[in-house]
Amino acid sequence: MRKVELSYAFGGERQDDWVRNALMDMLHAVQEQGSISGAARQLGLSYRHVWGELRRWEARLGHPLIVWERGQHARLAPLGEKLLWAERQAQARLAPQIEALRSELERAFAVAFDETTQVLTLFASHDDGLSLLRDFAVRQAALHLDVRFCGSVDAIASLNAGRCTVAGFHSSQQPGLGSVTQRSYQPLLQPGRHKLIGFAQRSQGLMVAPGNPLRLDSMGEVARRRARYVNRPPGSGTRLLCEELLAREQLRPADISGHEREEPSHAAVAQAIASGSADAGLGIEAAARARGLDFVPLLQESYYLVCLKETLEQPAMLALRRVLESAPWQQALSALPGYAPWQSGEVLSLKAQLPWWDLPPKRRAKGGAGSR
Repeated sequence: MRKVELSYAFGGERQDDWVRNALMDMLHAVQEQGSISGAARQLGLSYRHVWGELRRWEARLGHPLIVWERGQHARLAPLGEKLLWAERQAQARLAPQIEALRSELERAFAVAFDETTQVLTLFASHDDGLSLLRDFAVRQAALHLDVRFCGSVDAIASLNAGRCTVAGFHSSQQPGLGSVTQRSYQPLLQPGRHKLIGFAQRSQGLMVAPGNPLRLDSMGEVARRRARYVNRPPGSGTRLLCEELLAREQLRPADISGHEREEPSHAAVAQAIASGSADAGLGIEAAARARGLDFVPLLQESYYLVCLKETLEQPAMLALRRVLESAPWQQALSALPGYAPWQSGEVLSLKAQLPWWDLPPKRRAKGGAGSR
């Protein structure tokens, strides 16, 4: 068992959300560049340093990491490939927890360095747009968003229990009466108590291998071709979407090969497909593009922020709404694949935005009180 130590450093702006490791960075650079010299240039290191470190790690692990052939491009040996894929999959699976830890540290230091910093706790379904917003809000408004990623259902439940000030959830734009979406969200939201804030529209679809070799374009095709599917956990908005799409096509969970396999985030689903251990999974376009996958759009959905009515005019909430309404933020969000600003920062009517809210009148039992 190899022991792992984590550390952190203060910096200006983060380049990505990975927990850095020098060996994995070198393996990734060699894989991308096809040479030790190219990897050294990409990492800003000397050829001698990269070559020496790779040799040192090969001696320490007792196995080759790089295939060294004179006159040939350098490539990863089997162990090097396994290490890199295993590390990337582990980080993708832990992305929500890593982001929560980073957010907590940044919140603590923000308050320590400046007592006037505004902090807003936000629980939400995993979303690349919110990760972008967190960094943007700090720079533009000195507003620290303490973001914790969890399933949409759990996020709203946490809001109702007082564990956060804002929750984020997403819903397809065509859910109807009796839908999985309605049954999951309606008991948690109350007109008059909750207020919706517009955030974004985003594209959800199938993440597939480059070139879409199985020609998948629907959940029906996933079932018919027995594609290896990877799912999201119960309670996540994307899992609700999967159940919604299965119901529309009159499919059962048992019809989907791998329906029971679960990954905790869009990034982890994309990484499983990129590694070749799965053929398809529902997710957002940004996660697919970030890992070199193809993306088959299936529908547009609205991503909402929701708060309790009494917090709507609090200073931190007003600061958040101003950021969302700003042109620089909306331009930044538009650059994210599959995203578009949508009524950003506007306070929206819950009943008007969720078309399934008004249920048909309940039938009274025959002979009951007040029956006619």
